Amino acid sequence: MKLRGLYAITDSQLLAGRFLSHVQAALEGGVCLLQYRDKGDDDARRLREAEALKTLCERYGTQLIINDDAELAARLGVGVHLGQTDGPLTPARALLGRQAIIGSTCHASLDLAAQAASEGASYVAFGRFFNSTTKPGAPAASLSLLEQARTQVKLPITVIGGITLDNAAPLVAHGADLLAVIHGLFGADSAQEVTRRARAFNALFAS
Repeated sequence: MKLRGLYAITDSQLLAGRFLSHVQAALEGGVCLLQYRDKGDDDARRLREAEALKTLCERYGTQLIINDDAELAARLGVGVHLGQTDGPLTPARALLGRQAIIGSTCHASLDLAAQAASEGASYVAFGRFFNSTTKPGAPAASLSLLEQARTQVKLPITVIGGITLDNAAPLVAHGADLLAVIHGLFGADSAQEVTRRARAFNALFAS
């Protein structure tokens, strides 16, 4: 599977009251990967929501990724995204098998990306590229880092952090394979606008 295009990430507060409708609207516009990101500790609700997302993703042919929870990913038979505080990727790869998509947060570090590649990552994620409401304190990444990563890392490159339709084009031009977007996609007022934004993000890869 070619990892290229829009990488939608859920936010439970942003999507409160319109969770499935807005996610479905994004899938309607075309999403390469969908990450279920929920930092809450209600395991029953998280399982229920993740199962609902898996059903939706299967309908649209999109791969589901679980944020930070390899156990839940294994239970559902889907991929996982791990941050630097979640330990090495190797146990997750052993748990989920060779086919699973496993992503790794590399902040603004080519060394972390090289390490992730050696541990079996499917893609690496750099960010934040712009001011992010989700992770305001994250270290900044630059277009030059992206260009270096393009030559040094032989994996799909995800970019994250404050990405909107107004600032995404240079990231794609400098080598980003996946645009990871939360507010820039799901911050829309209507489901129709979510779909429009998803299509517009994907169109950046077509040129």
